[in-house]
Amino acid sequence: MEPVDAAAVDAAAQRLAGVVPATPLQRSERLSARVGGEVWLKREDLQVVRSYKVRGAYNLITQLPPEARSAGVVCASAGNHGQGVAYACRALGVRGRVYVPRTTPRQKRDRMAALGGDEVTVEVVGDSYDDAAAAACADAERTGAVLVPAFDDPRTIAGQGTVLREAVEQLGAPPDTVVLPVGGGGLLAGAVAWLGERSPSTRVVGVEPSGAPSMSAALAAGGPVVLDRLDSFVDGAAVRRAGDVTFPVVRDSGAVLLTVAEGRVCSEMLALYQSDGIIAEPAGALAAAALGDVVHPPPGSTTVVVLSGGNNDVSRYAEVVERALVHEGRKHYFLVEFPQEPGALRAFLDDVLGPDDDITLFEYVKRSNRETGPALVGIELGRPEDLPALLARMRAAPPSVEQVPPDSPLFRFLL
Repeated sequence: MEPVDAAAVDAAAQRLAGVVPATPLQRSERLSARVGGEVWLKREDLQVVRSYKVRGAYNLITQLPPEARSAGVVCASAGNHGQGVAYACRALGVRGRVYVPRTTPRQKRDRMAALGGDEVTVEVVGDSYDDAAAAACADAERTGAVLVPAFDDPRTIAGQGTVLREAVEQLGAPPDTVVLPVGGGGLLAGAVAWLGERSPSTRVVGVEPSGAPSMSAALAAGGPVVLDRLDSFVDGAAVRRAGDVTFPVVRDSGAVLLTVAEGRVCSEMLALYQSDGIIAEPAGALAAAALGDVVHPPPGSTTVVVLSGGNNDVSRYAEVVERALVHEGRKHYFLVEFPQEPGALRAFLDDVLGPDDDITLFEYVKRSNRETGPALVGIELGRPEDLPALLARMRAAPPSVEQVPPDSPLFRFLL
């Protein structure tokens, strides 16, 4: 197996030159103010396929000998890696098949087909990345096609590591801290391989979604393990098992692994869009979401944050807003037992709701054989700190009210 080191990343950068464009490194006024230092965004959302994944895919495929290229390539993807493979296949004239789970947004599937043109077909299988990975492996064994891993191959890792190499060159000096998203660990492994030799003073922080902490679990267990539960919302980083190749590189690097809540990611997606004019997918906003929440750079220091992708389906924004409001404490749900009598709802509105509160959901089922009827009520507050007063008014009101906590199974039907 090829080594994963700084020389491999440097060689990958030479292969990508002139084919995969360099992306901007931009100062973020908002994030700089949040942490009291200099925060620079590495804008991989502006990459040719709107994600850094093209770097690893191209670096691997371009090194294949002619006989391997003629057999074609196959890969599994949650969306962005497949686009990188599709772009590389079309650029190099190599046939490819991309397997994606049903959870992959349609926008990403359509982009794969458009980028790959006649060279690439997209196959939809299973409900998770791991289902797609199993199908891709079976395809490779059956047809002899070359498997292009999304993260667990030295060539993929080296290509992805060029993101940080490029950022440091653009900055002109080693940053104090680098914060980047983590799924299977390819970007993190490539980053620490290069930074460990070329910028050893830089602190590296990897950020995982709290519902898919595969690398943290691997570090705790001493090796890659399969997560029992997986929240696929941050689809670009929702990997059930860290890589066998990426794990030892990360383990030996001294990088810090942290997790951030999916709701916090949604809040950051909205902030990026509304304040900065940046369209980020959930995994793209993952690293930025951690700043000031779980990552606290020293005041006055310089931090590079990788904004890893911008392939977000506009149809997901309703869920993004909902998750953000719940996380921020501005959206709450209640089960209310209304008396079966005229004026019950009006009394609830008058006696319970505050002047800035709004009912956003009301599902009522009338029971003619009972004195009360249940209703599921969603309330959006003007400010999170208005909740105690609302709860006090609910306790004093005639209807019986039960708050639905965010960890309730009922929330699966709301989000």
